[in-house]
Amino acid sequence: MRNTIILVALFFIACKTTQQPASNTQPMQPENVSLNGKLFSSLFQQRAAEYRALCYQAYNAARFTISNYKPSSHKPLAIITDIDETLLNNSPYAVHQAYSGKEYDLKSWYEWTNKSSADTMPGAASFLNYCLQQNVHVFYITNRDEVERAATINNLKKFNLPYADDTHLILKQNVSSKEQRRQNVLANYEVILFMGDNLADFNMLFDKKTETERANNVDLLSSEFGKKFIVLPNANYGDWESALYQYKYNYTQAQKDSIMKAVLKGY
Repeated sequence: MRNTIILVALFFIACKTTQQPASNTQPMQPENVSLNGKLFSSLFQQRAAEYRALCYQAYNAARFTISNYKPSSHKPLAIITDIDETLLNNSPYAVHQAYSGKEYDLKSWYEWTNKSSADTMPGAASFLNYCLQQNVHVFYITNRDEVERAATINNLKKFNLPYADDTHLILKQNVSSKEQRRQNVLANYEVILFMGDNLADFNMLFDKKTETERANNVDLLSSEFGKKFIVLPNANYGDWESALYQYKYNYTQAQKDSIMKAVLKGY
């Protein structure tokens, strides 16, 4: 009888322990979600002071270039910038997808951008408003789709980013390459610098190129980085990853893992 009482007591203690409500400060996470690459890079983007420092460093370099720029024509001055992971932080989307056991897909991406809730990168608003003060136009060339136009403008306006209008927001139409869109701006403006998190934001030499070609072209244009080309950090996604898979987007996660492990160096 005594043993029976002890067992019953232990049962109720165990039930009480396992039924404790989750803390309101902790996100509910599926048990099968591990700290995979997307979560780890998102953690760095959201929490690391070093990440903030890299953003400030990029915008400070851009500000220095503008403040010391000497125009060479009578065209109005402008900069060309990407949006995602250059001005707006989309790491919450990556976290949401990871918790759902999924990667990027267009439907969920539209759902995210439609919220117009992406935060700005540290220093972005201050830098872009400096451009406004210096009468430097800001052209946002992005590979977001036309259906995202209104939500994108709303997100930019939410933080009082200048030139957030249909004229200065240039979305993807038929091709992902940004070269023709850049040339259209260059035809009417003297562009001081380009900003982005992906090398294809700067020059067509980086459009869908292999890893070796990308590295060689970075070396070829090395004097432009930090001056004409301002790179923002993005370890979450980009052509650096797509190049590993030869721009084939139908690989399973297991296949991607195998490719990554095959190229990593260790000792």
